[in-house]
Amino acid sequence: MFAPALRRGFSLIELVIVVVIIGIIAAIAIPRMSRGAAGASDSSLEANLKVLRSAIDLYETEHGKLPTAANIVTQLTQFTDEAGTVSATKTTTAIFGPYIRAIPSLPVGAKKGSSGIAAADAAGIGWIYDAAAGTIRANTVATEVDVRGRRYDQY
Repeated sequence: MFAPALRRGFSLIELVIVVVIIGIIAAIAIPRMSRGAAGASDSSLEANLKVLRSAIDLYETEHGKLPTAANIVTQLTQFTDEAGTVSATKTTTAIFGPYIRAIPSLPVGAKKGSSGIAAADAAGIGWIYDAAAGTIRANTVATEVDVRGRRYDQY
């Protein structure tokens, strides 16, 4: 009698089915992962704004006035006296602050990585501060939006 033929390897149909299944899984997983990365940047922007706004609020509470637009970075990151004069070290008069260790970098948009604060757009500026209102926002343009279509400069 004849011995049964040994089957070695996979048929073409079996290989095609496996490739199709892998393609379907990739089509589902890749967009989800890219949305996750964008969502992380959006969350980082919200967190950075909360930290900056809290530092500004604390400065205002202790000094009775808002930080100035010209000195906001040093007023938030160093010691200050009652008038808001900055000191690199704590002294008998410079007893307030620092309110934040460092200004966080902008995590989104064309100016991603910039960490400066100014009253208007400029090179290296990640945050726009309105000293009259005490508000701070991301230095982005109207066309830069999050995954939900919300403008970053309106967070």
